[in-house]
Amino acid sequence: MPAKPMTLGPLQFAKKGDAHAHLKDMLNRYDIGDKVGATDEAVLLAALQKHPEAAAKIGPGITNFSVRSADFRTKCFWVNRVDGTTEKFSYQTCIYGQPQSGSV
Repeated sequence: MPAKPMTLGPLQFAKKGDAHAHLKDMLNRYDIGDKVGATDEAVLLAALQKHPEAAAKIGPGITNFSVRSADFRTKCFWVNRVDGTTEKFSYQTCIYGQPQSGSV
């Protein structure tokens, strides 16, 4: 099966795995509590728009993105919305979609 190229904002990747690695590296560059920088924000917004629940995650609009704690003492990206609410999201789901239930 040939690799599927992916574009996230200004960046183009030869395959989804490369986009995944880029977002993973991006997350690891930030500490918990950090606001995501403007250059990374454009890439994250493009990734979030590919999330299967993008409309619900974006809500009334995005002010910015940050890195915060998630479940199981991990960190993840969070959407900070214009109405003051926040929502976490998985960059992996943005790239690969929702995992199939019952699959290993």
